[in-house]
Amino acid sequence: MTTAPADVAPAGIGATARITAVPDGLGGTRLPVLESDGPLALRRTRGTGAYARVTVVGAMSAPLGGDRLAVEAGVRDGAALAVDSAAATVALPGRGGRHARYDVRLTAGADARLRWLPEPLISARGSDLRMITRVELAASARLVLREEQILGRYGEEPGTLTTRLTVHRAGRPLLDQELSYGPGAPGGWDGGAVLGGHRATGQLLVVNPDFELNPPETTLLGDNAVLAPLAGPAVLVTAVAADALQLRRVLDRALRTFG
Repeated sequence: MTTAPADVAPAGIGATARITAVPDGLGGTRLPVLESDGPLALRRTRGTGAYARVTVVGAMSAPLGGDRLAVEAGVRDGAALAVDSAAATVALPGRGGRHARYDVRLTAGADARLRWLPEPLISARGSDLRMITRVELAASARLVLREEQILGRYGEEPGTLTTRLTVHRAGRPLLDQELSYGPGAPGGWDGGAVLGGHRATGQLLVVNPDFELNPPETTLLGDNAVLAPLAGPAVLVTAVAADALQLRRVLDRALRTFG
């Protein structure tokens, strides 16, 4: 038996979890595909109304440096899916200084409804994570998507975190943004023009065809959050806060109003 040299960092985990939601013919939604993988364990939990609900449960510590994780969720025409998570995701350092990657790929067909509401992502000191979320929506699909990033655990400096969110609706770009924080990020990420010293940041994206006739107006939501309409039937709430609790309160208020 051969062993790798001691100075060679081990490869990280590669895992892809998959969800497919389809109408059940009775006004609800069934899940013909619910496939867990590696540290990404999927559990069907109690939904409401037409929504099938899936909760992502971390089966082990991840993502670590070198890991390549992905979640794919497809909501077919007329189906309704809500996805949340049982706990926060903590990005941790791994051996060898390699970065981790976490991809989220979401699709929603005609008249489909998708609610993507995970718990926060925590960027622990020494970690390096690239997270990419790609969303493809039909023209009549509805989406509620929340992202929250907590920069460092209590009393510690953050790791390096780069997130990108790309949304296409009816084949046309709706939103494409990239954010970077922590060591190695472009200068000024913690300055007054970006975080202003805050350690929690997040956003809520709501895509609703009804906004084409009655679009919300740009609105300040307290001192550190703003709601902005996009060039399409969608609004984006962006917020910063001192901690995760304050951030969630702001986004929850927006969710109750517009989600």
